[in-house]
Amino acid sequence: MTDTSTRTATTAEVAEVPAPHHPTGGHAEPSELGGLIKPGYDPRLTNEDLAPLKQQTWKSYAFFAFWMSDVHSVGGYVTAGSLFALGLAAWQVLIALLVGIVIVYFLCNLVAKPSHATGTPYPVASRIPFGVLGANVPAIIRGLIAVAWYGIQTYLASNSIVLLAVKIWPGVAPWADKAQHGFAGLSALGWAGFMLMWVAQAIVFWRGMESIRKFIDFCGPAVYVVMFVLAIYLVTKAGWSHINFNLADGGLTLTGWAVVPVLLSSIALVVSYFSGPMLNYGDFARYGKSFGAIKRGNLLGLPLNFIVFSVLVVVTAAATRPVFGQLITDPVVTVSKLDSTTAVLIGALTFMIATVGINIVANFISPAFDFSNVNPQRISWRMGGMIAAVGSVLITPWNLYNNPETIHYTLDILGCFIGPLYGVLIADYYLIKKRRVVVDDLYTLDPKGRYHYSRGYNPVAIVSTLVGALVGVIIVFWASSGVAAYSWFICAGLGFVGHYVGTAIVKNSVPVDDLAAV
Repeated sequence: MTDTSTRTATTAEVAEVPAPHHPTGGHAEPSELGGLIKPGYDPRLTNEDLAPLKQQTWKSYAFFAFWMSDVHSVGGYVTAGSLFALGLAAWQVLIALLVGIVIVYFLCNLVAKPSHATGTPYPVASRIPFGVLGANVPAIIRGLIAVAWYGIQTYLASNSIVLLAVKIWPGVAPWADKAQHGFAGLSALGWAGFMLMWVAQAIVFWRGMESIRKFIDFCGPAVYVVMFVLAIYLVTKAGWSHINFNLADGGLTLTGWAVVPVLLSSIALVVSYFSGPMLNYGDFARYGKSFGAIKRGNLLGLPLNFIVFSVLVVVTAAATRPVFGQLITDPVVTVSKLDSTTAVLIGALTFMIATVGINIVANFISPAFDFSNVNPQRISWRMGGMIAAVGSVLITPWNLYNNPETIHYTLDILGCFIGPLYGVLIADYYLIKKRRVVVDDLYTLDPKGRYHYSRGYNPVAIVSTLVGALVGVIIVFWASSGVAAYSWFICAGLGFVGHYVGTAIVKNSVPVDDLAAV
């Protein structure tokens, strides 16, 4: 076994597959995005998408743009707005959003390190704790979760099309009523909007990473502009003195100690919402020019960017009541009620395009890697993405995200499966392997490989994940809603402790003292 803790390819190695460098403003060009397949890598574990990167070139702005788009998606605003239904005052919602995102910031820095250090996407980095074949377990779980999120975000973006169509052509309104013209819980017009978004995203994804990069560079700033203009317009029309920041249902907010458990569960909800992108973050952190660049991008894109987002959520939602006579937390619905058709058109299209951009990056690319990891030689990155796209229709995502209670329930369920995967990876990489990794052994089926464990599977990691997920599902279905809100934290903790203690008992992890930390 060779110590490849320093995995940057030498000049001779790169010469086999030339990858010329061009200035990219913080992003990698397509020619640089492929991995370096070394002699001896097993084809059953390798293709160019899964191999360690030849070059890592993304600067801080690339990660800032990623989070800017992710935060300012329609799903982000809808989820944040749903906190008002819990009986919190506006300033309490603001605190929940900010504390939650600071937690996400630190957790993202932790999960970014294994993929950046090895130059590999999450499915390959997960071979470190799960084994070279056992990594298919977290890959499939994560892929299915991403399919759910992909469908949810596609549905939310398609609402822009429906509202826009009704605004411009009022005569089609009956076709937007699922009671009159509906199937499987979605109206006929809703189906048309969903499938239009589905096809548009598939086209962008199929065109490759360069097209996706251009989307991301546009999406975040575009939504910023629209939300600022919308907030200024609503505040001006309402008048600051007429805006009441008591936005709870019925105008009744919680007081005293009753606020504490609801506030804490709201913070947990914020972390659960970002748990998907957080686990997926290694797929993008691998491209970082340095770990410092990743952390700076995270700082700009999470705590600092989220402050602006949180203020916009509270102010915009508060202004809708005096302007429209009702509290509206969905920005797409708010835009649809504007008097100007032009303003509605621009706003709706911006939200639609922005959600498309982050949906492709956060929920299309990751399952593409996951499904490709299952059979690298038969399932390409593009084919993996299309498998995810088809699955997103079959789950009828509009039934998973159609009211605040369902939103919270969906996030709790997803957190049950995401949490253990996160906990196992962190425990293994930082405490058990002590950041010491032999990258070449991630691509071999040789029983002498460090990550072969038992026939390619690490039973400790797999059992820890399944136990954590099972306990989480039991909590969501049978425990109180207050406990269920912490499903991600509980399951991540169970995965973390179970894997660490189980490894200490079984003693199936190879010694790492002879390796340098990465």
